[in-house]
Amino acid sequence: MTVDTAMLNANYKQKVQLQRTYFTEHVPFSLTYRVQQLKLLKQAITDNQDALIEALNTDLNKPEFEAYLTEVGFVLNELSDTIKHLKKWMKPQKVTTPYYLQPAKSHIHASPLGVCLIIAPFNYPVSLCLSPLIAALAAGNTCIVKTSELTPTVSQVLTSMINATFPPEYVQCVEGEVEQVTALLTQKFDHIFFTGSTQVGKIVMQAAAKQLTPVTLELGGKSPCIVCADTNIDVAVKRIVYGKMLNTGQTCVAPDYLLIDEKIKDKFLQTLVKRIIDLYGEDASTSGDLGRIVSQSHTQRISRLIDAKKVIVGGDIDITQRYIAPTVMDNVSLDDAIMQEEVFGPVLPVISFIKFAEVLEVIDRLPAHPLSAYIFTESKQTQSLLTSKIQAGGLAINQCIQHLANPNLPFGGVGLSGIGSYHGKHGFDCFSHQKSVLTAATWLDLPLLYPPYKHKLSLLKKYLNNSAHQLLIKP
Repeated sequence: MTVDTAMLNANYKQKVQLQRTYFTEHVPFSLTYRVQQLKLLKQAITDNQDALIEALNTDLNKPEFEAYLTEVGFVLNELSDTIKHLKKWMKPQKVTTPYYLQPAKSHIHASPLGVCLIIAPFNYPVSLCLSPLIAALAAGNTCIVKTSELTPTVSQVLTSMINATFPPEYVQCVEGEVEQVTALLTQKFDHIFFTGSTQVGKIVMQAAAKQLTPVTLELGGKSPCIVCADTNIDVAVKRIVYGKMLNTGQTCVAPDYLLIDEKIKDKFLQTLVKRIIDLYGEDASTSGDLGRIVSQSHTQRISRLIDAKKVIVGGDIDITQRYIAPTVMDNVSLDDAIMQEEVFGPVLPVISFIKFAEVLEVIDRLPAHPLSAYIFTESKQTQSLLTSKIQAGGLAINQCIQHLANPNLPFGGVGLSGIGSYHGKHGFDCFSHQKSVLTAATWLDLPLLYPPYKHKLSLLKKYLNNSAHQLLIKP
């Protein structure tokens, strides 16, 4: 199908201009208005939750429990938290004013950015579409939302739901593929929020740079899972298998590879293999608790990373059914194909170590800082050491993935794994400009700063260099 690029660009330009006019006429949206819109979104999600869960099953074969936990329930909880705290978030923040600026008061106002573009991914097509939308609306912006073409059923439900809930000048959801995204990125937005691969993130940032549009990039990377000799093996295995197999491994913060102390490797892997079989059976394709890869092409990509000679459990693949069994590969080296890119599937490579220096060397040799890192150890000293040494977007100790479920923690990457962060108040800040406001009194107006400057320099030096300048007047 041929796409008329000029017509597409004109169409999106009109959509953006419609929202820009609406934003200009109504900024700043009041607390009452923002809460009202968030409540409308919450009601829409509640009314459509069965359709969303069914669509997630159609596109990803996602179990209903996972669909509610990580998608529908997640965003409903985030909406409730945002509505509860929004008044506090919007309140101007008082800050101290130095004595040399007195008499005056200083505040920081969270100001909306304007017209925002949100580009959602396929792996969590509901929560990673609606979560940034919640933050953007809470901050007082208008939004155009682009859903993922790789999950078409979910995309149709989201588009219908969003466009039936909001007027197009406020929020509008659009569908499409590469041509549509390319056309959208030529428009002038005030902020672009993208979730996806590092490769596509570079394209988004390059397009945004032409308009000097700020971006938030939620990308990925190979997240290490470090298992030390003193770990609680049974608990660690349960949590690692859960984190790796959730959403069939299609999670940006899934444990990508295992770094395990040589002293406990054999026992740990025996327990790990048993756990996988206990959960998903000898033939995991019949399990109702395991989803499917999003497309045949993604299934083929992951299958090419599997070295059958190193597989100790799993390894079964059905490209047509988009199925890959939960798989563990032992004795992996950094030269193996599976260590050259983010797995993003239910395959866990294992590398052993003797000293912590080897752990840090492996992580440092990979091209990107991980989006997350996981450390399993009972030693506070080891926890502190690795936490300070490892550069990662986020970190969890003796747990997997759950750090991103805490709305009080910022979620985002570092370096090639992302730019910026969000969730909770951090999401509100992501879509806000921190506007500095100083309000000066008029009852006193010192002549020191005004010309003529003759004979004033010595006084100015004494004034600014005096120890009293350390004194800050509290608001």
